[in-house]
Amino acid sequence: MMWSGLFRLTHDGSQTLQSQIRQAVVTAVLDRLVPIDKPLPSCRALADSLGVARGTVVLAFQDLVDQGFLVARERRGHFVNPDALTNIPRFTDASRLSRPPARSTIDWAKRFVAEPSRHTNIAKPADWQTYPYPFIYGQFDPSLFPTNAWRECSRMALGVREIHAWAADMIDRDDPLLIEQVHARLLPRRGIFCQTDEIIVTLGAQNALYMLASLLIGRRTSVAIEEPGYPDVRNIFASATNRIESIPVDARGLVPEAIPPETDLVFATPSHQCPTTVNLDLGRRRRLLERALEDDFLIIEDDYDSQFLDPDGALPALKSLDQSERVIYVGSLSKTLAPGLRIGFVVAAPELIRELRDLRRMILRHPPANNQRAVALFLSLGHHDALVRKLTAAATARRQVLMEAIERHMPELTVTRETGGTAIWITGPLGFDAGTLAEAAKSRGVLIEPGEIFFSTARQTSAFRMGVSSIATDRIETGVKKLAQTARDLGMMG
Repeated sequence: MMWSGLFRLTHDGSQTLQSQIRQAVVTAVLDRLVPIDKPLPSCRALADSLGVARGTVVLAFQDLVDQGFLVARERRGHFVNPDALTNIPRFTDASRLSRPPARSTIDWAKRFVAEPSRHTNIAKPADWQTYPYPFIYGQFDPSLFPTNAWRECSRMALGVREIHAWAADMIDRDDPLLIEQVHARLLPRRGIFCQTDEIIVTLGAQNALYMLASLLIGRRTSVAIEEPGYPDVRNIFASATNRIESIPVDARGLVPEAIPPETDLVFATPSHQCPTTVNLDLGRRRRLLERALEDDFLIIEDDYDSQFLDPDGALPALKSLDQSERVIYVGSLSKTLAPGLRIGFVVAAPELIRELRDLRRMILRHPPANNQRAVALFLSLGHHDALVRKLTAAATARRQVLMEAIERHMPELTVTRETGGTAIWITGPLGFDAGTLAEAAKSRGVLIEPGEIFFSTARQTSAFRMGVSSIATDRIETGVKKLAQTARDLGMMG
């Protein structure tokens, strides 16, 4: 009875049957659910009970013997190894488990010096993958992920020699192979040529931006950001200063002349503006750099979505034009490899990189070195290049289908027609409420992202974003039809 309650085997492929059996036995041993003087069920009996091959149970039990959780006694079976329970304290008083928790007398609101929970953020349903038409940006598409290539690199990173390379505490250093791959493989494609001491690895672009804000923004620092723009940049910077200026974005990108002369720092997404997708043209890029020299400000360039730009028409990064070390470049592999991996990097003057390393050391020392090595191998073996080609082709095809479907079924809408990227920015006619449309469409299985969150002041807006990174091509038109019908039902379209 006890064992049948402990084993809940699944056959979805997330874990092998052998691994699930080991996990259940370890749980029973460490939770002291099995008396040390009583044998476990025989391998044959347990296999019959679970409906698995006897050899699966035999191998699981043998692994547990090798790990010291079980001991095999001849002709008697398998028993809990008493040594497995040594040095495991048992502080739980069973009589207290049923007592209600003590009521806290702490007024936490008065203790907080900051309340990040009050920030407005882009919200995506945690179960977005269950929606049939997820037009959301920047999420993982398992059908396009190179599982075999990533598994190969992960296995290589777990080789004995590789483990010796990454298992030690690196303190404030990064995997030299990853730094070299970023330096020689990724950055030259954006027109950036630098030294390896000008690069640091981060836990994605978000971590990079937070560390840069910690070093460069104080209460008296004046910061200029795009409007509309990336919400979490606004949140991060607002945590450090209340001197934030919103700079308008038009069809040519950020307007350099709108930046106040007393500005200390400018944040921009010149290659593919978030969220409008427009590309900052060459003339404005040069003018932005001129303004940085004239008014002595720094520029943080988030090279957002740049991997998906048309290679024939895309401009190199703003950093490639910088001759005065005023541009701080932030890059990420989240949109190509996987957002959950959290690998990004900063390219900047060596003096700034040194300070970032010391700051990062105090926060987390360094991103997990095993992940760094696996990513470095993934890059060095050409897997990332192949993946980018595959993802770009898929995004291009999906984006074209989406724009054509909107033109057919929702012609009242205006689509920002920029090449490349994995999302499009759409604006409705006067009186069109994208927030209301998004909420109603969600109940019909269609997810879109209302544009309100991208503006500095909360307001109803007719703009919204539709991503293509996570929706199959053959679902796009049906999803747009459902969105159009929802808009008609709401009286927003004829």
